[in-house]
Formats: sequence, structure tokens, C-alpha cells
Amino acid sequence: MQTRRRHAHRTRRKSTSNAHSSTRLKKTKAASSAAAGWAPLPIRLIVGFGFLAHGYAKLSRGPEGFGVVLQTLGVPLPQLLAWLTTLVELVGGGAVLAGVFIPLVSVPMAIVLLTALFTVHSQYGFFSVKFAEVTSAGIRFGPVGYEIILLYLAGLATLAVGGPGRLSLEAVLPRPKRIERSR
Repeated sequence: MQTRRRHAHRTRRKSTSNAHSSTRLKKTKAASSAAAGWAPLPIRLIVGFGFLAHGYAKLSRGPEGFGVVLQTLGVPLPQLLAWLTTLVELVGGGAVLAGVFIPLVSVPMAIVLLTALFTVHSQYGFFSVKFAEVTSAGIRFGPVGYEIILLYLAGLATLAVGGPGRLSLEAVLPRPKRIERSR
């Protein structure tokens, strides 16, 4: 008899515990779902700002100077591609920062990144920070590897597939109505 009571007590305690766990899980999922709309924001800010900063640096120094760098690397049509790269970085960075047209702008942005990866950064290995030497004058760093390029590519892919999130122009702009075709 006493064994039955213990078993019944354990069963009641388990079901009560399961109900509390289920409620907690539902609350956690709801909070997680609400936060998910904001999750892309830090990615958008850093990727967008990074591209804008690089584009602005090229524009302020004159894309012609970057064209010389491209020519040295053996890139065809270096002056044209210097201007196009600058434009991609400025327009693409602004679009990502604003959270609009990300799937569209991410393609040329990825091409710029992959070009940099294969023409410059791959030869220096993975790590973006390399200590070359420590002297009495301070630390001297070595060339930058492709770690940062991969992070930018991952950020772009995440935004292109997952969307820009709640705090974005895409979220507040009205969507165009779909035109139904007559069959």
C-alpha cells in the first residue's frame, strides 16, 4: 500500500514538474522568437559599416590609386574594376546597413571579397592578426590572412538567407503587391 502511495506521489510530482518545464520552455521559445527579429542587427551594422569604410577609404584616396594596386596584382581592367569595387563597397555597405536589397547586393559584395581572398589574403594563411616581432619600439604585425574575409562572407550569407531583421528598411517599407497571371 505504501509503495502505491509513493509511486502516485512521484507521478504527480513528475507531471507537475513537466507542466512547469513546459511552461518555462514556451516562455523561453517566445522570448527567443521575439529576439530573433533583432539578431541580424549587429551583423548588419558591422558588415555594412565595414564595407562603407573600405569604400570611403578608396574614394577619398581616389580609386585610381586602388587601380594601381589591382594592376600590380595582375587584375584585368584595373581602373574600371577599382571604380566598380568602390561603388560595390559604398552602395552595398549602405544597403546592408539600412537593411534593404541584401540578397541583391550580397552577390557583387561576395565577388569583391572572394577576389580579395584569392588574390591577396590566401597566401598569408588563416589568421588576421600575426605578430611579426616585438621590439623596443613596440609590436610589429605581419600581413593579414583570410579570417576576416570568411567572417564577412558568413555575415553576408546569413543576412541574405535569414533577412535583415525587424529594425530595417525592408521591414518598414510596404511590399509590392503580386500581380496574378491569368491562365
